[in-house]
This record gives sequence, structure tokens and C-alpha cells, in this order.
Amino acid sequence: MNLFDVYPLYDLTPVSARGCTITDKNGVEYLDLYGGHAVISVGHSHPHYVQRISDQLKKIGFYSNSVQNPMQAELATKLGELSGYGDYSLFLCNSGAEANENALKMASFLTGKKRIVAFDKSFHGRTSAAVAMTDNPKIVAPINDVHDRVILPLNDIDALHSALSTGGVAAVLVEGIQGVGGCRVPDPVFLQKAGQLCKEHKALFILDEVQSGYGRSGKFFAHQYAGIQPDVITVAKGMGNGFPMGGVLISPEHKPWHGMLGTTFGGNYLACAAGLAVLEIMEKEQLTENAASVGGYLIRELSAFTTIKEVRGKGLMIGLEFDGPIVDLRKKLLFEEKIFTGVTGTHVIRILPPLTLSKKEADRFLETFARVVKNM
Repeated sequence: MNLFDVYPLYDLTPVSARGCTITDKNGVEYLDLYGGHAVISVGHSHPHYVQRISDQLKKIGFYSNSVQNPMQAELATKLGELSGYGDYSLFLCNSGAEANENALKMASFLTGKKRIVAFDKSFHGRTSAAVAMTDNPKIVAPINDVHDRVILPLNDIDALHSALSTGGVAAVLVEGIQGVGGCRVPDPVFLQKAGQLCKEHKALFILDEVQSGYGRSGKFFAHQYAGIQPDVITVAKGMGNGFPMGGVLISPEHKPWHGMLGTTFGGNYLACAAGLAVLEIMEKEQLTENAASVGGYLIRELSAFTTIKEVRGKGLMIGLEFDGPIVDLRKKLLFEEKIFTGVTGTHVIRILPPLTLSKKEADRFLETFARVVKNM
């Protein structure tokens, strides 16, 4: 059987990793500034993370749902403490797509409505309910009969007001910082007014923090820069440091009932061990603060490059937009300079390293980047 060829792959095979460093099968080391789509939050192969999962495997690796798992409550408590959302409830699942799917499903159940408002160049997963909103028709999932959608320009509060005024809107769904959209940041005033409009029109205000959450922005959640508290927050990626898990944080204003949401693997013992390890490391090593410090330094330094059209983002979620295609630049960084970066579309490089990134490693990238762009 062959693999279904939907991803373009570089001829490079990682075999081990530690911190922000990846080693390939030939023993070549790379600086990882992408973290596998932002999933590596506490660094590759962190000793405490590895120990937590190893210890759990010696007990019970998997079981979820129909039996008591005290690790779920432990994880919820710790997440509430670190995020500032201790009065919210947590539903555990497996991925960002599933988190958004359950959030939208809940919005329909609670409001009796089915229309979803999202924003241009956003992305919320690949399942039929958690529809993708990008401008690329090849990665827009089909809309099922549970939801239809309205796509608006980001930060256009008048357009949002108009859409909500037509009625039938179950939820407004916005990313804390757009991921696939190239690290565009919603305006704080827009988020504040959007939350108020949702309350007025009895629609759920959902913050998709799948990529921008878990300390990546320099706050636990990116929307906290706006000083708001949405009805629902979806999380995944950095939540498990590479172990598949996701979650939905739900305001105490909204009450559950048995059978309301569902998952097969969500909240299993291994996932909880991974999730607890991540939170424990983040707290002990002050990784949210490190993301703010090192990320802020990178953004300031990169903003001085005249070759970059625009630097966007916060913390260690950074988008670099160029006037022309970046494919050659990215390949030079990877194959000649041994630095992994991400990409969005044809003109944007994304920087999404582990939150453990040091200033020394940031300086290595800056010095290399300056040399590469000068010689192109």
C-alpha cells in the first residue's frame, strides 16, 4: 500500500530532537523554528514530559469517557489556574478540528440556530462542521446541514453588526491570532465590541486559540490582550506538546447535559499525562513569559528589515510577509542554514518555535536571516 500523497515532503528524515534542535538520519542538526505547526510548546523530548508519559504507560495508557479518570479533573484545575479561567469547564477531545466542531455543535444546541460567522483567511479545521474559512477552495471543507456560514473581513465591526442583525447566528468564531492566515492579529477594540454584539444577539462568542493559545502569544491566550472573556475557547496543538489532544473551555453561563458532546479518545490517561506535563513545565520554566520576551525581541529586530513587507504577530507566533514568493528563501534557510521555518501561501514565512527558544537561538536565526536575504 502506498501513502496518499497530499503533502509535499522535503527529502529530510528527522530521527531525534531535543529542545529547539532536530537531528536527521545523517546526524545533521537543525534549529526548529516551526515546531510542527506550533504543536511543540515545551521543547522536544523535555525530560519531565518524557518521564510523565513513561510513568503513565506503566500504569494504564488508555481509557476515557464511561469511567472515572481523576487525571481529567487534575488537568482542568491546573489549566484553570494557569490560564485565569478557573470558573470555566473543560471538555477534552483529540484535536483542534474536533474542538471547533464540538464548540459549533454546542452553539447550535444552546441557541437553536445554525449560522456561523467567521472571518476572511481564518482556518478552523478540516471536518465538515468545523469548516475551513481560507480563500483556498481546495482546503475548504464542505458545509453540512448543521451549519451554514458567513465570512466577513477581519476587524470590520459594522459588517459583523449587520450579519448578527439578520438573525439566525449561532456563533461568531475568530482566532486569537490567525494561523493559516499569516499571523494577522484581531484589533482589541474589535474583539471587545464583537463580544458585546454577541451577547446582544444571543450568539456564542468563540475564540479559536488552537494555535495562538498555551502561552505562544506571550499571554496564556492571545485574546487576553483585549481583556475579554468569550463564551467558549478552543485549544489543541501546544496543549499536548505533540501528543494528540484538544479541548473546549466553556463559560459557567452555559450548562451541559449528558450526550451533548462526544469523543472517543479525548481525555484518555496518556493525553492527560502529556497535558499535565506541559502545564507543569510551562509554570516552572515560565515559558509564557519567555515567549513574550524572546518573541518581542524577534519582532522588534525583524521589523527593522527593509526586505520584509510586514511583520505580524505576538510572542512566538510571527508572520513575515514579503513582496515576492518566499519558496527559495525558505529552502535556503532549511537546506543551507539548517533552520526550519513555516509558510503560509506564497509570500509569508511563519515562525512558531518551541516556547523554550532562547535569545541565543533567536540571535542565530537573525544573523543567518540577515545574511541570506542580503545574498538573494
